Amino acid sequence: QVQPVESGGGLVQAGASLRLSCAASGGTLGRYSMGWFRQAPGKEREFVAAISVWSGGSTYYADSVKGRFTISRDNAKNTVDLQMNSLKPGDTAVYYCAASLIGPRGTDSAYSYWGQGTQVTVSS
Repeated sequence: QVQPVESGGGLVQAGASLRLSCAASGGTLGRYSMGWFRQAPGKEREFVAAISVWSGGSTYYADSVKGRFTISRDNAKNTVDLQMNSLKPGDTAVYYCAASLIGPRGTDSAYSYWGQGTQVTVSS
């Protein structure tokens, strides 16, 4: 079992960049495919990005963030990051890091372990 913990959220202006980090308070993330999801108030939780087990492995992005966000991992540091550029007010949400045993899927049902989330707020 692993416990992901997100950090790096905050309040930024539209067009700014922010880097989220996911670490493990217990266990190692290196054994899992990893994903980032987000949930805005009154909205369903949606897929943002995912990455395969290996560093430099396959990555996947939601169309809404493709070209702006980059997911990466450093298994030696036991971290998974989400670099967010050109942020828009529509990116405002709680961002969750999750670990999957079955692969870098785009659905939250594929992920077994979830962090508590970190708030990202993008102002106009």
